[in-house]
Amino acid sequence: MHESDCRSWLSAADLLTADGAAPVALIGAPMGLGSITPGRCDLGPETVRAALKRMSVYDLETETDLSALRVFDAGDADIADLEPAASLAPLKACLAPLMQKHALTLILGGNNAITRPAVHALDPTLQRVGLLTLDAHFDLRDTDCGLTNGNPLQALLEDGMPGAHIAQIGLLPFANTKRAHEKAKAAGINVAPAAACKAQGLGAIAANALERLASRCEMIHVDFDIDVIERGCMPGAPGARPGGVSPQDFFDATRLICAHPKVRSIDLTEFDPSLDVASISALTAARFVCEALAGFLRR
Repeated sequence: MHESDCRSWLSAADLLTADGAAPVALIGAPMGLGSITPGRCDLGPETVRAALKRMSVYDLETETDLSALRVFDAGDADIADLEPAASLAPLKACLAPLMQKHALTLILGGNNAITRPAVHALDPTLQRVGLLTLDAHFDLRDTDCGLTNGNPLQALLEDGMPGAHIAQIGLLPFANTKRAHEKAKAAGINVAPAAACKAQGLGAIAANALERLASRCEMIHVDFDIDVIERGCMPGAPGARPGGVSPQDFFDATRLICAHPKVRSIDLTEFDPSLDVASISALTAARFVCEALAGFLRR
């Protein structure tokens, strides 16, 4: 006999558990300092967890049911008061055990500075790991003025990560510099701008990038910078611009990406709840988590 759902139903938040044996892990990385545009990205993890209560666990379009899946909630890393450079060691120490134990680790940011520690945690050598970014920006600013959310990719290249192990998709016109583009070309980074993603489909571009990375790398980390989404649909992302991808394309790509067996960790970055309107961005972020879990179930 089924319990009545007249007042409530199983929500995505109910999938979170303290059971460390769950196949998927979730951890908050409330990095706010070091943002080029000052804001409150540190509020992201708490806000996304709250928004998960408003998401069900059933996708009627594909008849995907998440109800049997459990996600180990590891809480938040203690980095809210740290600058990006100082956060590398403690965040890496939090993430590495999760990545070793769980088939997929989902990191809720925080600004984009968390991507560098995530890649280091997955493979300290930086020679066996691939990185796919869905982002409006290259994040290849120079590091001579310190680490910020605008240069995690540049920092990884300087750390010794091969450029051929990086793919960046969704990049927008008039949101980047010629110098950053030249850096990407020189490093051998695989680049697909937003126009190509719209013409060929974000999912198709992502699938191609994943296969290129999988042929070179043993494991893959994916950075989902939420500012890749069209600005009108993403008020809670300070870096979002007109011309970004649609939320639906973002969701479809997320599910496809998380179904790939070599994707071991993902992050969601650049969501600033203080800028949100009518919970549009929060609910989009919560749907992202559901799509990631639905993709994982396809493995």
